[in-house]
Amino acid sequence: MKDEELREVARKQLKKKADFKQYLWVWLAVSILLTGVWFLTSPGEYFWPIWAIFGMGIGALFTGIDAYSKNPKIITDSQIDAEVERLKKK
Repeated sequence: MKDEELREVARKQLKKKADFKQYLWVWLAVSILLTGVWFLTSPGEYFWPIWAIFGMGIGALFTGIDAYSKNPKIITDSQIDAEVERLKKK
């Protein structure tokens, strides 16, 4: 790979990492907000915010795996050309 292509891959990986960190902050804020609503409306009853917290946690897991995986998905020009040729044959 050329330096320019490597820089582009590095830029994308850094963006994924920054987006993941931002997602964690959003997850925390939503969790606190929903827990606060639960506490003010029905403390001691069924803890319904767990569903949103759990669902967002699954999203955080996969976003983190994508951002911090050791083998970033690098798509080369030759792969793109091969896919274009495959699509032309259809």
